[in-house]
Amino acid sequence: MIYEIYHETKFNYAAIVTFSHNIARLKPKNSSTQKLLEHSLKISPNPYETSEFVDYFENTNNFMLIREAHKSLTVTAISRVERIEEEINKNIQELKNCKITFKEARERLTKFNSEDVLSKQYLFETDSIPIANENIKTYILESFSEDRNLFESINEFMQRIFTDFKFVSGFSNVTTPIDEIFEAKKGVCQDFAQFAIGALKSIGLPARYVSGYIQTNPPEGQEKLFGADASHAWFSVYIPSFGWADFDPTNNKIPNEEYIVLGYGRDYLDIAPLKGVVQSSGNSILGVKVNVQRMNS
Repeated sequence: MIYEIYHETKFNYAAIVTFSHNIARLKPKNSSTQKLLEHSLKISPNPYETSEFVDYFENTNNFMLIREAHKSLTVTAISRVERIEEEINKNIQELKNCKITFKEARERLTKFNSEDVLSKQYLFETDSIPIANENIKTYILESFSEDRNLFESINEFMQRIFTDFKFVSGFSNVTTPIDEIFEAKKGVCQDFAQFAIGALKSIGLPARYVSGYIQTNPPEGQEKLFGADASHAWFSVYIPSFGWADFDPTNNKIPNEEYIVLGYGRDYLDIAPLKGVVQSSGNSILGVKVNVQRMNS
């Protein structure tokens, strides 16, 4: 399946910006399940300097330095991505057939195994995802017992987030603590992902944040409006003997060919689509327009 993704980010500033530098993470990944066919990045006003580099988490970063005075900044990424359905379905089936138990996984992760080493960096807390409190730990352990199949436990935990939490825009932002998300039982996809990551780490399982997109469909009988989509987030868990496995608690799904991956990180801040510094005064207004379109070929 081939998708074209349009992602426009626009900042309107209250006062003139005399200098700014930003980093965009809007270039989809290449992997065994996903192939990047085309990618372009348009920046307005024209930057004085640009560069591209791959960061520690193997995400592509585009740096842009703007010295021209401006009152708005627009960054538009257009990508064409092929999702390799046969490989995705194969991975999902292997995941469902994985027999390792919760006890076996934790015991292996306490010892040295060369295959597991890099996953262990995802066990530590970050500024935005501290190790979960005892109430959250009690909540997640309702789905986990020592001799239970680990995949079944994680899958049930994902389903419970989907059932127990409500999707409510405007309640939270990227700085809202996972404790507040848990207490209120509401938020958006990035909140559910970060809550799950914090909970999983509290019981000794490496977990990471996944940034990307998902194909959406309009209500029956209506046309899809261009730009009405949004970026998406879910979580990934490291399962010894299998590898990284993705779960989407917002939609109660194991991500399939309809999901496009931008990148991975310990939390949202590691893979924020656009972040930077401006020299100005006053506030700014952010506007984002996203469109995910499945192509015929």
